[in-house]
Amino acid sequence: MSPRSRRTSSQAHRRSARHSARPASGRALGGYHLVEALIAGWRPLQRLDVDGFALLRSRGITRRANSAVAVDAPSDEASLLAAVERIEGLLAMTGEQACFRVLDVHGPEALDGLLAARGYDATGHSTLLELPLDRARTAAPHPSAEIRTGALDEDWFEAAWSLAPRDGDDARATMHDILAGTPSVQVLLRSNGDGNGDGNGDDVDGGGAPVAVGRAALVEAGRGTAAILNMIAVDPRRRREGLGRAVSQTLLAIAAVQGADLALLEVEQDNAPAAALYQGLGFHPRGSYHYRKQAGAPPTPDS
Repeated sequence: MSPRSRRTSSQAHRRSARHSARPASGRALGGYHLVEALIAGWRPLQRLDVDGFALLRSRGITRRANSAVAVDAPSDEASLLAAVERIEGLLAMTGEQACFRVLDVHGPEALDGLLAARGYDATGHSTLLELPLDRARTAAPHPSAEIRTGALDEDWFEAAWSLAPRDGDDARATMHDILAGTPSVQVLLRSNGDGNGDGNGDDVDGGGAPVAVGRAALVEAGRGTAAILNMIAVDPRRRREGLGRAVSQTLLAIAAVQGADLALLEVEQDNAPAAALYQGLGFHPRGSYHYRKQAGAPPTPDS
């Protein structure tokens, strides 16, 4: 598919106005810049700009990288309907059904109701969390953490895949390509080799198997840099030992050193333990989102 973006002059004016009013730092991140930062933090393999929507495609692996999200979509219902129909038609050409990511922090307001009226099912309700970063006040990294910055590190990816594999054809290669798409901070914790945790997260010294990983993609956010936290995973046998917190604190500390002034992450609303963890780290809600999928569409892996 190779559709061309079609924007009216009023849409172009709105986008120009958003760019000219960029916030001074990531701490005042506006809706348009927030959407672009979230896309960049989990960069799809293909992006098509269609009538004010970013149509993201990545071989069907993860909803975040296989959905349409409004970037500069029209607000009037007739134009909005035409854009939705065009996206549906483009995907139908390859035998796919449409999925839209609907964020409450960035319009158009009519989008969710329009999709519901067309029979789209709501799924994947999640909360966006944010935390301003100040390197002087950020907790120190875990002393045994293995830390990589910049390009995707292959050892880190092997550890991440072992703790959080995905189902589907080409899933491993696709996840590798998605994660390689954005510079990031990558953190890995290993066990001490005896397989016995003490419940406080101190039982890691870099000598054993991977027990926890995490990633913070470093992306442009207005005039600042945001750290988009994702791929935080802990060995199921080692949960409730503080390893998720240790990984997250290390990511935040290194991201701040790398120049990020804002951290963002996404938590599904039914994941109460994760929400409590991040609230304890100082994150607060920035907004929420959910997906709208055409009825009968096959399930797509979360994230």
